[in-house]
Amino acid sequence: MDKRLKHSLIALAVASAFPLHGAIAQEATTTTEEVKKPGQLETVIVTAQRRAENIKDVPMAIATLKGEKLDVLTSGGQDIRFLNGRSPSVSVESDYGRTFPRFYIRGLGNTDFDLNASQPVGLVMDDIVQENPMLKGFPVFDVDQVEVLRGPQGTLFGRNSPAGVIKFDSAKPVFRQEGYVNVGIGKDRVRNYEGAYNFPINDVLATRISLQSQHRGNRVHNDRPGAPTTDFEGYKDNAGRIQFLLKPNKDFSALLNVHGRDMDGNATLFRANILKKGTNELVDNFDYKSYPTDGGNEQHLKNKGANLRLRWDTPGLTFHSITGYEKLEFFSRGDVDGGFGASFHPPMGPGFIPFPVETADLIPDHKQLSQEFRVESNYKGPLQWIAGVFYFDEHIQIDSISFDSFTAGNPQNAAYATQQQDAKSYAAFGTINYTVSDAFKLRAGVRYTKDKKDFVATRVEPLLPPPNVATNYLNDTSNNVSWDLSGTYTLNKDTNLFGRVATGYRAPSMQGRLFDLTSKPSQADAEKALSVEFGVKQDLFDRRARMSATVFNYRVKDKQLTAGSGTVNMNQLINADKVTGRGVELDLQANLSDAWAVTFGTSYNDTKIKDADLFVQSCGGGCTPLDPRIEFKDANGNVIGSAALINGNPLPRAPKWQHNFTLRYSQPLGDGEIYAYTDWAYRTSYNFFLYEATEYKAKELLEGGLRVGYRWNDGKYELAAYGRNITNRIQSLGAIDFNNLTGIVNEPRTYGVQFKANF
Repeated sequence: MDKRLKHSLIALAVASAFPLHGAIAQEATTTTEEVKKPGQLETVIVTAQRRAENIKDVPMAIATLKGEKLDVLTSGGQDIRFLNGRSPSVSVESDYGRTFPRFYIRGLGNTDFDLNASQPVGLVMDDIVQENPMLKGFPVFDVDQVEVLRGPQGTLFGRNSPAGVIKFDSAKPVFRQEGYVNVGIGKDRVRNYEGAYNFPINDVLATRISLQSQHRGNRVHNDRPGAPTTDFEGYKDNAGRIQFLLKPNKDFSALLNVHGRDMDGNATLFRANILKKGTNELVDNFDYKSYPTDGGNEQHLKNKGANLRLRWDTPGLTFHSITGYEKLEFFSRGDVDGGFGASFHPPMGPGFIPFPVETADLIPDHKQLSQEFRVESNYKGPLQWIAGVFYFDEHIQIDSISFDSFTAGNPQNAAYATQQQDAKSYAAFGTINYTVSDAFKLRAGVRYTKDKKDFVATRVEPLLPPPNVATNYLNDTSNNVSWDLSGTYTLNKDTNLFGRVATGYRAPSMQGRLFDLTSKPSQADAEKALSVEFGVKQDLFDRRARMSATVFNYRVKDKQLTAGSGTVNMNQLINADKVTGRGVELDLQANLSDAWAVTFGTSYNDTKIKDADLFVQSCGGGCTPLDPRIEFKDANGNVIGSAALINGNPLPRAPKWQHNFTLRYSQPLGDGEIYAYTDWAYRTSYNFFLYEATEYKAKELLEGGLRVGYRWNDGKYELAAYGRNITNRIQSLGAIDFNNLTGIVNEPRTYGVQFKANF
């Protein structure tokens, strides 16, 4: 059977199992929230629209993660990439390991590895936008809820969110003494410690201290003599957060959040020639634990920040002030060619190594300041509204250096490149909600944004005669108006229908990782997205089950893309005339009985690049390109080069199908319960790059986890054993294409035990 037809039939079968339960036969009504009965699902409250609302009443596609599911997915010390494939249309990956996660929603993301890369998926942590990629990987611990908002969020969340927003809300201080301790040990000398302590200082001031410390021993070895790094993939990753809540009366509150992270580990291992030419299979006898290289590998990240959130309630109005400050330092070094030696410097391997590439990228200076003032209505009536202003200011410096892999001690080469960028953004926004009738509600919003960027890229070649410094300047000022219009129709007390039209905007991007004195920085113009979606949200079987389904179609004009250079370790920013996407998303959750609970999510995303004249350089490392070619000729008509035409290609790292599934079984035992929880994520193939090549197409992947445990004393204590990637499926997730058939693989099976105590 054709795979596409097979997947379609599966989706239809699942949807048919949960019909619009008697919707047509019942008159549209609205009711107050009923008291939760045994076996019913808890009501999910989200703040996607900057107000606390029942998820069923919000007219957009939203998914949430919290509680036990978060604990299970982060078992074993998983970083933020645990979100990959765990929600419809969501992918997360990294070429830097535990730092620099790259997020994709509905196929829209950015494969750029430059430390100044922007992304079309916004990440918001405790109401503060995390702009730089290094900030987006902050560990997830003592988190109350994760919300995934699919589709453009240009009105309330602003620029650089045309694909959507992933929103994290930390557990906040409360006026009682409570906390927990979670200790885990596992394979590869994994040691994970997490805990929180909440206590009131007095009647008006409460504090919550949250800490996490994650450690893993090295599990990959390099047996090359004299190599600067011999063991890899160990890390220590420590993070903490302290919050103070001041609430002198019922009308005013101030929440101060101070946080930081200190991570030491390794960059992603680029493994030379592990892809079998002419296929997307790993080479025979691939050994995960072996990494023969002549390069060094280390990574260090320190970031710290604080935010202050103030709230005043007055008769009719609520005022908010949100101030955020973030600062980081970063260093990452790796052997990009992924092997040892070179064709002109034998011995070499594994396989053919055309030339050595050992580089490091640094952020020695970074700071981000943001400020939002917002006022919202809180009176009763059919019309509710929000209005606000926003300011963002970021400074970043990036240094790119390289090393001599063939000289003892791998000394740093004299030549280097630097980038500096100052970015400012100003915005004013407003939304209105209007209750047309008991059954029908309308929402609309608009946001004006002004962005300004000043960028300097410099290349220094000290060993060349003057002029041995090249400096390039870019600057840009752009303006944009984003808007959205949505509506919710209550078909009956269990069923809401919704529709939404929304726009999003990504500010112009700049990049200047210069390779030599003749290199030039690149710039991509602003991209603008328009999305239309319709869906249904429904409680089923007396609220023992819940379903959300969405169909969507979007268009992005001047889509920002990242193209490789073919044979050099550089990227170039380009714009495609247009990119389109369409698809279907389905979320299901059900308590099947007192013992069994299940969740299921699926998504289909069909993306296409539409630009008849757009071409990119394809691989320089011996791959098998599949795209039509355009040839370049000199004045005499001689062919001097060619490139791949990518019109009609899907977006990179955008699988068409994604499924996720969890199943939980529990039974009372003694004064507690014994349980088993399994989770699975599946996705179909995708292209690593803008062009298509046989070797650079990811295989289908199914990964699963298992957790078995016992909770007792009314849930106060828990002891569990866990396993991640329990089938130990290892395959290539990404690649480096300019040197050789270098691949990046997923993590192997891991397992361990955890003990948690609540107090």
